[in-house]
Amino acid sequence: NKSFQLSSLPLQILLYVNGIYYIFYFLATLAMIIYKSQVFSYPDDLLAPDVTVLFLMGILEVPRLYLGFKGNLTEAEAPLGLSLGLTVGSVVLSVYLLLWQTYVLWADVLLSAVLLSTYGLESGLKVMAIAAFVS
Repeated sequence: NKSFQLSSLPLQILLYVNGIYYIFYFLATLAMIIYKSQVFSYPDDLLAPDVTVLFLMGILEVPRLYLGFKGNLTEAEAPLGLSLGLTVGSVVLSVYLLLWQTYVLWADVLLSAVLLSTYGLESGLKVMAIAAFVS
């Protein structure tokens, strides 16, 4: 009786890298929001939503990564599916910061493009892992 390991090493590595990259993304984006609020005439009523979206993303990232790690390592589709759902939320918030925050600098575009591409790759790997666990 041979047992097979179904968890995905590429997914595990990408989740780890995403965790580190997200810390960088969060701090860089926060620093840019502070910079923009000092250099540009940032309307007070628009500063709060931009900061709120960034912090919401940060709060969402913790369970997103935790469930991704847990679901992959325990070969359980439910936590991985929840992580995939939270990734959709993170993508929406990231697109907000890419397109609709008050001031978008080229650095915002670059940071968000990298983040969105890792989310896309990670989502594909999650779907493949879930398919392997279910079959």
